[in-house]
Parts: sequence; structure tokens; C-alpha cells
Amino acid sequence: MKYYLIAGEASGDLHGGNLISQLKIADKNAVFRGFGGEKMEAAGMQLTVHYRQMAFMGAFEVLANLRKINSNFVTCRKDILEFKPDAVILIDYAGFNLRMARFAKENNIKTLFYISPKVWAWNKSRIKKIKAYIDQLYLILPFEKEFYSRYGYNSTVYVGNPLTDAIDTFRNGEQISANEFRQQNGLNSRPVIALLAGSRKQEIIRLLPEMLKVSARFPECQFVVAGAPSVPDSLYDKIIKGTGVKIVYNQTYQLLSHAHAAIVASGTATLETALFNVPQVVVYKFNTVSFLMFRPFIWVKYFSLVNIIMNKPVVKEILQFGIARKAHKELGRILNDSVYYQQMKAGYASLAEFIGSPGSSERAAKHIIEFLQTKQL
Repeated sequence: MKYYLIAGEASGDLHGGNLISQLKIADKNAVFRGFGGEKMEAAGMQLTVHYRQMAFMGAFEVLANLRKINSNFVTCRKDILEFKPDAVILIDYAGFNLRMARFAKENNIKTLFYISPKVWAWNKSRIKKIKAYIDQLYLILPFEKEFYSRYGYNSTVYVGNPLTDAIDTFRNGEQISANEFRQQNGLNSRPVIALLAGSRKQEIIRLLPEMLKVSARFPECQFVVAGAPSVPDSLYDKIIKGTGVKIVYNQTYQLLSHAHAAIVASGTATLETALFNVPQVVVYKFNTVSFLMFRPFIWVKYFSLVNIIMNKPVVKEILQFGIARKAHKELGRILNDSVYYQQMKAGYASLAEFIGSPGSSERAAKHIIEFLQTKQL
């Protein structure tokens, strides 16, 4: 069968790559094309547009890049029609992907959504679009199936969280020792504090300077930034220059596997950090206009995936204001209060048990093929 996949950011590229690998195992004649990144391409997909050309967020950034966004839609529509896929597989990135779901549906192409849009957090109007345009929705968070059922949408399958697959693969073949990691990256013996400032340029510009202010207050530790592959080195160099903070590229999991604590931008990275058992401070900062526009429409008690999944404050969340000051206080507590440190790790253990075992990509791939084969009969 022919599959057209669309991922618009680094995490989607990671999970898309793993899904493609599993689809190839279950479908020996599979052919792949679409929007994504290096991991999807390496897994066997013909890449039409790289996600770095799509990573716009916030009202201001979207408006400033409308011409590029519209160009991506035009390219995607044309490419789908030329490729004639058996199914379009949309990976998260709801703003772009729900529009493409409508287009695919209107052209009688099966629409499958892998990793649900976070409609339980905000923009519940998207539920109507999901019901109208998505033939099958694959869920990665335990509470989502019941959520959609409340709104009368039952074409859902919970497959587990794909991060468990990615981390399991890393631990079973790629992880190096702490000494190797330190030697390769010019680090000394001081405790490592990981800084994960996001995967988009706008996030990094807002958050990394706040994180660097915190790093200056803890000379007994060494702070290391996880460089995002879609962001030019020059941006990091400009922000980090003169701080003494190190940066590593394409080594986020290596960094987390050897970190003592972390400051993390809200998003997928908070869950990854928790699954690596690294105590963390979660921070986020929007463009001021975007924050004022969208804050009234956010309905969740928490904004980090760790707390949302557990429905309680396992990690400290700092949003928008006073980030450096509050993060300094919280990191100090993590580093100096051993009871608090272990309490957070106990919360992580419960989280890992709740999420379940690896195998998400394999389960999703098998169900996708079975679903498509059934529809073709």
C-alpha cells in the first residue's frame, strides 16, 4: 500500500520514523512519501517538505509567515493527488493536519490521525473536525479514549505512548557510559543539569535566555543545552556566547540519561525527561500577544504532560512570568532537598506504570494495515 505521512515538528518526525519502520515490517510492499524530517526519511519515506519549513507557532508567527504556510498547503495538496495514496497518516500538528484531513476526505482518501490533537486542553471546536474528517484516531495518552467517547466519537484506538519505543530503542543500543559522554563533549565531573528549551526557533529565543540566567546561580553544576536539529547553530551561539554553558547536538537522550536534573520547555520533552527519571522544572513563555489571546481558552489545570497525565502536580510548572527567578528557586529545591528529589522520582515511577510498556509503533502499524485492508474488501 501507499502511505502519505505529514509531521510538522521534531517529535512527530521521531514517531513517524518509528511508525514507518513498523509499517514496512507488516507491509512488505509499503511505499511512503510526505512531509517530515531526517528520521522519517531515514526510515524509508520520500521527503517532500522538511518540517523546519513548517514550525511556526503563536498568532504573531503564524501571521508573519502566512505566505509560507499557504505555500505548504498548496504543495501538500498537489503532492497527495500526484502520489495517490491508500491513506494519509497525520501525525499531531493539528493546525495544518486537520486542514489536510479535510482535503484527503474530500478526495476519498482514508484519513488516519496518529497522536491526537490536544483538544482536551484547548480548542475543543476541533472535535467536530475530527468527527467529520478522521476515519481512525490513534491515541497515546490513557485518558483520551474516554474523553472522545464523551463527545460521541468512538473511532479511536489507544496504542500506548511512542516515547516508550524511542527510549527503549535508545537504551538497548545507543546509550553510552557517563564517562564517554563527558569525554566526547568536554564536560567535567560536576553534576549535569540539562536545558531543553524546545525545538522551535521562537521557543528557544524566549526560553533559553531565562534558563541561562538560572545557570549562572549554580556554579557547582554544569549546564548543558540540548540543541534542536531544526535550529541553526548560529542562533544558539548568539544566545549562549559568554555564559560558559555547553551545547550538544543530536544527543538529547544521551544528555537526559546522564543528567542530575533539568529545566524543560513544556511539551513532549517533559514526558521524555520524566521517563528518563530526571527531576525537572517545567517552564513556558508565549509571545505576549499570543498569551493574552489564547489564555482564556485553555481549560486544563496543568500544562505539562507529566501533570496532565497524572492529574496532580508531580513537577513544578512556571508559565510566562518570573521564569528565571522561580526556576532558580525550584531547581535549588530539587538539588538540595533529597526528600523532594526522591518524591518526584516516585511520581515518575507511577507515571511510567500508567503509560505502559513499549510497542506503540508496532501496535499502531498493525491496526492501520488491518483497518485499511478491511476497508478495501
